[in-house]
Amino acid sequence: MGSSSNTLFSFSSTNNNGDSNKPSPPPCTQVLFSQSQSQSQSLDSDPILINDSLTLYKGRVSTFDVFGVANSDLLPGKYEGGLKLWEGSLDLVRFLYTEIQKGSLSLKGMRVLEIGCGHGLPGILTILEGASLVHFQDFNAEVLKCLTIPNVKRNMSKELAELGFFAGDWSEVHKMLLCDSIENEIEDCGTSCGGYDLILMAETMYDITSLCSLYHLIKKCMKKHGGTVYLAGKKYYFGVGGGTRQFIRMVEEDGMMEACMFSEVTDGASNVREVWKLSYK
Repeated sequence: MGSSSNTLFSFSSTNNNGDSNKPSPPPCTQVLFSQSQSQSQSLDSDPILINDSLTLYKGRVSTFDVFGVANSDLLPGKYEGGLKLWEGSLDLVRFLYTEIQKGSLSLKGMRVLEIGCGHGLPGILTILEGASLVHFQDFNAEVLKCLTIPNVKRNMSKELAELGFFAGDWSEVHKMLLCDSIENEIEDCGTSCGGYDLILMAETMYDITSLCSLYHLIKKCMKKHGGTVYLAGKKYYFGVGGGTRQFIRMVEEDGMMEACMFSEVTDGASNVREVWKLSYK
């Protein structure tokens, strides 16, 4: 992370990770609900117990079957880990569902974007809880086709919301999404109709060089009045420099949003994980 705000908020158009030496990202594209894996090929899935009243399902897809490489968490510029179910995704689902059960949160009628969705479990929860529109974004169209869409179908008996699936780099994908931009230039945004009421993301803050693009995407797409971000991730990602604290530090230095930590998870499954809420001041 740069030491000055000019460095901190510089915007790279090369790829999520801001590294010109890495391969150029694939073009942004919308994946249709009908473009999932063959209907004759059922998705292998496992039940995930959220609590006594809610069970979701997660699909099992290998990186070798989809990308032709041995199982890997990350291949920079080619595959950004979307086929793995990360702990933060479950932390976020459990947090949201607990807030709903307590009556502290209602998702009815909301327009929702899940960034870096992978399995899409947080987004799926919002569908089940009454969101009117849910968009799923991942770096790889292959992840959306082979995992996200089949997993949405596995967890839904019928289509309950308006759905959209979008692949692309964070520096470009806003052009396909709903926007309520506070950036200086808004003409390159997608549909300018108020943005999303709720943005969800889990384990998206792992690489320090991608944080700026991620934050710019949020600022373009979150509803300016009443919009909220819930994010979950590891406090620090050792070896790549990112983490929730690095991201929150960037948000606080920008000064436009307020951040509040809602939970800290120290279950021994990984290093310390956190759930945060962001909203405009």
